[in-house]
Amino acid sequence: MNRRRFAVVLAAGLLTASAAIQAQTRWDLPTAYPATNFHTVNLTQFVADVDRLSGGKLKIALHPNASLFKAPEIKRAVQGGQAQAGEILLTNFSNEWQIYAADALPFLADSYDEATKLYRLQKPLLDKKLGEQGMMLLYSVPWPPQGLYSKKPINSVADLRGIKWRAYSPSTARIADLIGAQAVTVQAAEFQQALATGVVESTMTSGATGVDSKLFEHLKFYYDVQAWIPKNAVLVNRKAFDALDKPTQDALMKAAADAEARGWTDSRRVNTSTMETLRANGMTVVPPSPQLKADLKRVGDTMLKEWLEKAGAEGKTLVDAYLK
Repeated sequence: MNRRRFAVVLAAGLLTASAAIQAQTRWDLPTAYPATNFHTVNLTQFVADVDRLSGGKLKIALHPNASLFKAPEIKRAVQGGQAQAGEILLTNFSNEWQIYAADALPFLADSYDEATKLYRLQKPLLDKKLGEQGMMLLYSVPWPPQGLYSKKPINSVADLRGIKWRAYSPSTARIADLIGAQAVTVQAAEFQQALATGVVESTMTSGATGVDSKLFEHLKFYYDVQAWIPKNAVLVNRKAFDALDKPTQDALMKAAADAEARGWTDSRRVNTSTMETLRANGMTVVPPSPQLKADLKRVGDTMLKEWLEKAGAEGKTLVDAYLK
């Protein structure tokens, strides 16, 4: 090959490589949960699916365990474009808009079938609100039902008065107020340390979090009250989405739909497997006493009334449709 032809071939190759680099888009996706959590495992598969379905045109870097942004910062990071996508716990943002907390109202939707019904009614409202905030909902996956963990036996709400209660959302903080517990705000990434240092003695959370944070090393009782089924949501910045070409957008949405379906199935499976893991590690896993269940139901009734007052007509319409 003569020098001129070699130069032409080399230039063509460089142009092709440059075009490939330019065509490839890279995103960051922060989440607050550890790599082993089922939500993060699902996100890992989602990221791989996006890569495959887009033919490598969209690469997403997943940042677990609050390594890029802490849990309360992720939504704002996505909204402001510091991260193109991110995973949040919806109820954490109820101070912005009450509908975000609809799935964290105790005993409103406390089974997977009921949670599915509530999500179908909630989703159009979420899509509208997130659109107004410059974002889109890619998919949403529920946590397993929330149970009560404690160092000591709990037979009624009276046994929780004064206890150091881990709150991770406005809803869990309000529960602490209503039962007379001492609320301590602790995010997932700091949970183990809070337990080890005695900052936390009790909490309401899922079996999945109980296993992730090894609550059985510090807390001895789990009451399967199945209080509510909160959801995580994976959001995308709308401008970042609009900057993708149509085939890549389609690939992203296909991967998101698959992740949502897979995640709901995984949540049910994890609910069963984590109960077994808690028992295997010496934790007493039992249903709540009739008194404790009745006490917590009254807390739920109070919180629903308060929520309806804050949520106004929009919240009332949602709950009325759900209760039909």
